[in-house]
Amino acid sequence: MARLLLLCAASGLLLAAVTAIPPPEEAARMARYVLHSCDWGALATLSAQEGLRGRPFANIFSLSDGPPGPCGGSGVPYLYLTDMEISVQDLEVNSNASLTVSLAQTPYCRKHRYDPQNPLCAHIIFVGSIVKVNDSEADLAKKALFSRHPEMESWPKDHNWFFAKFNITNIWVLDYFGGLKIVTPEEYYSVKP
Repeated sequence: MARLLLLCAASGLLLAAVTAIPPPEEAARMARYVLHSCDWGALATLSAQEGLRGRPFANIFSLSDGPPGPCGGSGVPYLYLTDMEISVQDLEVNSNASLTVSLAQTPYCRKHRYDPQNPLCAHIIFVGSIVKVNDSEADLAKKALFSRHPEMESWPKDHNWFFAKFNITNIWVLDYFGGLKIVTPEEYYSVKP
C-alpha cells in the first residue's frame, strides 16, 4: 500500500511539473503552452456580410494543435470548418484573421481566482490567415481535432467540412504585468511548451 501511495505521489509530482506554466520571461514557451492547453478560441475576421462589410466580427471556434497531453502539440492551430459558417464566408473574401486563446478556459485561472482580464490569466493573440490544409497535412489536422473534439466526427457530412489551419504571422503574449510581449513565429515554433 505504501508503495502504491509513493507511486501515486510521484506521478502527481511529475504531472504537476509537466503542467506547470512557463515563467513570464519565456514568452514563446508561454504562447505554445496556452495554445496547447486550450480547446477553443475567438476568431476575428473582417466581415463580408451585408450591413457589416469591413467591420470586425468575432466568433468562437474549436481548435487543436495536437492531441491533449504533455507531448506539446505542433503549435499549429487547426480548425474544422464549413463554407456554411458566417466567419468562413468572411475568410473566403479576406483570409486575414486574428485568433485569441486564453487560460481562462482552463482550471488554472479558476484555481488562482484570476479574472480572465487579469494578465496573470495568460492569453495569446495570433494574427495571420486561415488556409485549407493540403492532403499531406489533413491526417495530422484530423488527429489533432478529433482527439479533442470527438463529436466532430459525427457532424453532418452534407455540410462539406474541411480541415484548415491558422498561418501565424504575428504573436502577442499577455501573461504578466507590464504590457504585451511580441514573439516571432520562428521563436514560437522553435520551443516546446
